[in-house]
Amino acid sequence: MTSARTSLWIGTYPAAGVGSPAGLGEGVWRVELDAASGTWGAAEQVAVTPSPSFVATHPSGRVLYAVGELTEGTVTAFSVPARTSADAVHDDPASHDPASHDPAPGPLAVLDVVGSGGADPCHLLLAPDARTLYVANYSSGTLGVLPLDADGRFTAEVRAERGPVQVLGHAGSGPDASRQDGPHAHFVAIAPGGQFVVVADLGTDELRRYARDTATGLLSAAGIAATLPPGTGPRHLAFAPDGRTVYVVGELDVCVHVLAWDPVTASGTLVQSLPAGPPPGPLDQVPSGAASTRVLPSHVELDGDRLLVAVRTSDVLVGYSVAADGTLVSDGATALPGAWPRHFALVAGTVVVAAQVGDVLVALRPGEGTVPWAVASVLPLPAPACVVPTA
Repeated sequence: MTSARTSLWIGTYPAAGVGSPAGLGEGVWRVELDAASGTWGAAEQVAVTPSPSFVATHPSGRVLYAVGELTEGTVTAFSVPARTSADAVHDDPASHDPASHDPAPGPLAVLDVVGSGGADPCHLLLAPDARTLYVANYSSGTLGVLPLDADGRFTAEVRAERGPVQVLGHAGSGPDASRQDGPHAHFVAIAPGGQFVVVADLGTDELRRYARDTATGLLSAAGIAATLPPGTGPRHLAFAPDGRTVYVVGELDVCVHVLAWDPVTASGTLVQSLPAGPPPGPLDQVPSGAASTRVLPSHVELDGDRLLVAVRTSDVLVGYSVAADGTLVSDGATALPGAWPRHFALVAGTVVVAAQVGDVLVALRPGEGTVPWAVASVLPLPAPACVVPTA
């Protein structure tokens, strides 16, 4: 089998459990994966930093960004060590791509630490031109805008201010008193066409819309792109490649919602809702080292003509077939060996799942017959929260 070695960045939560004091074991890891077989290579903790629950990488491969999911949220820019020709020869001279941005082994160096513009940042998005970093702050419901220079560092203005040049807030609430007491920005995406930024607001059951200056990356409020059914709790979303459909995961109603998307107005209309698991159960808290009894869908990705959704507590990867009109048909679920699949990434045909409470990364390869995915390998890792391929 041909080798398809790649490196992944893994952001983690505190090993002592969510809600424990910051600094108890969490950090950023670099792991190697042979995506052709789904087998793991080396794993190395390359940074010790508080609650880096989400990370993003600059296309140069030389800078990595990580949130600090704290009450006073932070974003850290790390310098990534460059791979040398000697590294390539040592690893595998036959398979190394000279144009690859695969980082060298070794620790990351902190370039800058700045404020995120709110509390408990949980998602980062790098603009297509790599000149702006957007950060969603969950607890405060705010969106921070962090311009970058050509090398991927925060601009002089950001470093001088020690935080975003813009912080955009919101107001509202939802019917789930335990989770929707106010706005909760959970995910940020650039809408098809690049003219608007969309924020999934779990607290208000809305997709918020911001007009984007494509020259500067700065934003201005532009209303609500879509309103979901009360109690949906929109968490993550994925746009179809043709820009005509958006798929939204409802964390609280345990559904996947299909919206017809108008790229001109950047607005969505609900056309279908499908369950992502059992109906919502009793309200309880996010787990601290043990699974919740409430089923909570988390992350969604498109894989060609299939849609994949990770679902916590039931600990499955749910699949849907995508019809020509963008609507979905459920086509089964794959049980995962690790608890609490928070995030996953598609890597050259392999699905890599971060099982937060199970303390493992799970690699899935396409199955046979009626089995959509088969577990290829499992790698122990403390409280993994996100998976991002290196640039």
